[in-house]
Amino acid sequence: MARFFKKRIENRGQAPGSIIFIGQKKMDKPLIRMIQYNSSTLNEFEIDQKEAIHINLHNDKVNWINFDGLHDVDLMNKIGQEFNLHSLLLEDVVSTAQRPKLEEFDENLLITLKMLQYDKDKNKILAEQFSMVLGNDYLLTFQEIKGDVFEAVRDRIRKSKGRIRNVGADYLAYALLDTIVDNYIFLLEEIGEKIENIEGKVLEKTDDHILEEIYAFKREINFLAKVIRPVFDLVVRFEKTEMDIVKDSTFHFLSDLNGLVTHTIETIETYRNLLDDYLNIYHTTMSSKMNEIMKVLTIFAAIFIPLTFVAGVYGTNFDYIPELKFKYSYFIMWGFMIVAAGVMVFIFKKRKWF
Repeated sequence: MARFFKKRIENRGQAPGSIIFIGQKKMDKPLIRMIQYNSSTLNEFEIDQKEAIHINLHNDKVNWINFDGLHDVDLMNKIGQEFNLHSLLLEDVVSTAQRPKLEEFDENLLITLKMLQYDKDKNKILAEQFSMVLGNDYLLTFQEIKGDVFEAVRDRIRKSKGRIRNVGADYLAYALLDTIVDNYIFLLEEIGEKIENIEGKVLEKTDDHILEEIYAFKREINFLAKVIRPVFDLVVRFEKTEMDIVKDSTFHFLSDLNGLVTHTIETIETYRNLLDDYLNIYHTTMSSKMNEIMKVLTIFAAIFIPLTFVAGVYGTNFDYIPELKFKYSYFIMWGFMIVAAGVMVFIFKKRKWF
């Protein structure tokens, strides 16, 4: 499936709010996990899919319900009925082709963005759709597959580290957003090291492998830009929301998150410019080497042109040509030509002219 733009043929002609899964099925069946906590108590358990339509929420606790697997449209409809979710909201949740964004509804707030992982072996960035629905005392999170970057947040909840157990679901939403952005920065650090190492390679030698590496990193950086740039607008909208479910104490943290996203976007632009510079250096070096080759070939041509001219004019105009009647003259001539050509090919190969 395309990374930059996913086909939405399943959605074509459908009414707005139609809940149609767009993406690749990555789990056999959905997994539902729940964490309920306040400053003094903590409960963590899995919910059977059949019981998902009767989730018992505690108003005196933060209720974090995580859904792994987006392909089960019937389950999503049941969740929508249970939590009174708008059909447009559910449509965005089950579409993995969704652009990162924040939308406000009457009783809740939807945040959609991408979680990223870096495949070091393939030098490729893998993206997963992640959505959050923030309500008054609950946070619903939706992922394509089990496994995420939130284990540190869960650990803070379990061990009551920091302020997370003493605040509401809005702060939990911020904590998850902050973790995703931190992972963006960590991923950029990993890929950035490899990009900066290209400079030495470009200056030392030029071959097709280096050019392929540059273009591969340009593709990944462009993908990062597409995924992360809209997150800035998302955070700005989160900062400016007037919904009561977001407390005043959370806005200060959102401002700090805004700075992290800005730093991430600036870093992406820096690496994009570096790759453009490496590409220019590569082509400049190739042009310089080509000029050197042309200079040597010109010297060879300058030496042999007059000799060829003399041989052409006078070589067959003598009555007596040495070895004309020698039995093996023809084969000697071909042998000399082949040896001469072989020597020149050897020299050209050694100098890496072709």
